[in-house]
Amino acid sequence: MDFDAVRTYFLSRPEAVEDFPFGPDVYVYKILGKMFATLGTEDGLARINLKCDPEEALALRDIFEAVLPGYHMNKAHWNTVLLDGSIPRGEIERMIDRSYGLVVKKLAKKTREGLEVRHGKEVVYR
Repeated sequence: MDFDAVRTYFLSRPEAVEDFPFGPDVYVYKILGKMFATLGTEDGLARINLKCDPEEALALRDIFEAVLPGYHMNKAHWNTVLLDGSIPRGEIERMIDRSYGLVVKKLAKKTREGLEVRHGKEVVYR
């Protein structure tokens, strides 16, 4: 996946919004006010930061050279994924969906349940 494909995928998640709280070069994706991803480039290479379960974060770093500890993030809970073409599209989408779902699960119960009712659990937690 490239920059534009990832950006489109982020925005396809239910009620996801794009924001720029860190300046124009860092795209931040939020669900109901909570960040689930960032997107930017460094030296011409797109990269994303995604929330991850700590054990899964370590496993993904072992499996893929393009998965690194989260840059400028809590390294136990965030990974940086280099979009260099070495990770299959389906796996990147799975990591994005997982990040989104982890953030949704931490929303206030009433907020989370409203999102689940509006879009269906199967869509929210795909």
